[in-house]
Amino acid sequence: MYAIVEIAGQQFKVEAGNEIFVQRLSQAKGADVEFGKVLLVENEGDVKVGTPYVEGAVVKATVVDDEARADKVLVFKKIRRKGFQKCNGHRQLLTKVKINEIA
Repeated sequence: MYAIVEIAGQQFKVEAGNEIFVQRLSQAKGADVEFGKVLLVENEGDVKVGTPYVEGAVVKATVVDDEARADKVLVFKKIRRKGFQKCNGHRQLLTKVKINEIA
């Protein structure tokens, strides 16, 4: 059984027991979270597609880590023939969520 869920403007394919990284959520570590924007639910070949969301479908999850960090993103600027080079970078803060069940 899996579902496609919209979390913070992004779509994720989730199954019970999966751990995913999502954009920063306001919940603290250990908090229970419910995602109601379920776009599709598949259960043993039975597929339900929402218009736009499946009614009554909820994905329940727990926040595992509220301050996880993504890989570093480098921003490199260069103006050719002028001797200008500049390199900046940052690591985006994410929230790690464990999917408990699809109801």
